[in-house]
Amino acid sequence: MMNNVGELLNKVIPDPKCELNYNSDYELLIAVMLSAQTTDKRVNEVTKVLFDKYSDLKALSEAKIIDIEKILKPLGSFRKKALYTVEIAKTLQYDYFGIVPSERELLEKLPGVGRKTVSVFLSEFYDYPEFAVDTHVDRVSKRLGIAKKNDDVLTIEKKLKKFFPKEEWANRHKQLVLFGRYYCKAIKPECSTCNLKECCNYYQNGK
Repeated sequence: MMNNVGELLNKVIPDPKCELNYNSDYELLIAVMLSAQTTDKRVNEVTKVLFDKYSDLKALSEAKIIDIEKILKPLGSFRKKALYTVEIAKTLQYDYFGIVPSERELLEKLPGVGRKTVSVFLSEFYDYPEFAVDTHVDRVSKRLGIAKKNDDVLTIEKKLKKFFPKEEWANRHKQLVLFGRYYCKAIKPECSTCNLKECCNYYQNGK
């Protein structure tokens, strides 16, 4: 049954899309950074204000931290994220000629940008074969039995990359995120109507 996971995901979420709104490379990178420990919906609400007020990297790089904090206040850790936002804008504007680099090593040097953020950015913007592991991917992969309960995110990433063909990674990541967000939820997952229940350890074990 595990061989059918990809086929079943295609039926549930046939055309997965990133739910963060963006119009450029730096807007996506900053939006993904801001999405840590909050929802995409809330991020979209603040980035609309943020990117309307600061319409390009130069303007954002010259913004006052306190002004960015006011915009990002609805988000968790908004003070750190405000600092990261301005510092990312400065680095991109003055060190990378206003272009977000496509090299993981360079991206992970940016303030507030870690492995997951880089993986999401590279797979979404550059269509690179990456497999980001967020809270939804973590939960779903463990419930399906692809990963074990105590696996850390790097171990889960490796197992997912082994489980799915490389050319599917970026798409499968989005499918697992959306599946976890709307179906296989942390609280009250929709197990009774789930198309994947027959290959789900969580459901089979009566959890």
